[in-house]
Amino acid sequence: MQNLTDEKGTVLVSGVGSSDGLGAAIARRFSQGGYPVVIAGRSEEKLQKTLNELKVNGASASMVITDVTDAEAVKKLVAQAESLKPIAAAVHNAGGNNPASFLEVTEASFTTHWREHTLGSFLLAQAVLPYYLERSRGTLILTGASGSLRGKAKFAPFSAAKGGVRNLAQSLSREFGPKNIHVGHVVIDGGINGERLNRRLPQLKADRGEDGMLNIEAIADAYWMLHHQHRSAWTLELDLRPWSENF
Repeated sequence: MQNLTDEKGTVLVSGVGSSDGLGAAIARRFSQGGYPVVIAGRSEEKLQKTLNELKVNGASASMVITDVTDAEAVKKLVAQAESLKPIAAAVHNAGGNNPASFLEVTEASFTTHWREHTLGSFLLAQAVLPYYLERSRGTLILTGASGSLRGKAKFAPFSAAKGGVRNLAQSLSREFGPKNIHVGHVVIDGGINGERLNRRLPQLKADRGEDGMLNIEAIADAYWMLHHQHRSAWTLELDLRPWSENF
């Protein structure tokens, strides 16, 4: 229910890895709704597998191998997506988490978290917003986490980086919302039932029970909803968690 006609422009998802991951799920959701999608990430093998699956299911999709922490690479990524069809929505979903006791955290690890999450969000925003301003519309969604809101023990680099993403989203929303550009920040509060966490903690899904982890398709539905909100009732921050999650 957008105020301006949705011409189903390109949806760019930055930070796509496994086809059983959130980035791929977001791309699938928008492609199912008729949007052409561009998926971007570091792993050619994972991107290609995800791209093949999207195309088998009828998606208009392409992929770009890129470094989300490199300004020139991000500018090229956005320009390439824009050249296919004007970008309707851009999503920053890149970055991992490497928990460690604080006194064992290296400068390199701290910097890597900041570059992937905070700097990556900043670079995507700076690259895509000029296009949005030209046509006075567009959606930018940044993926957050519990760490966006509080600093958990042994999560110092991740929490610092995600807190930066949250504050960036707030600043951008206040500056560009009045220019008809929707900025959203999605707080993922809980374990995601996807390839990354299931590989690291294979028993977690059984321990949490039915629907005790966030379903990636259900999360993707929330991104879809954010993009289609009426501008008289836009959401800046949306938090998602399993029904049984303690918070």
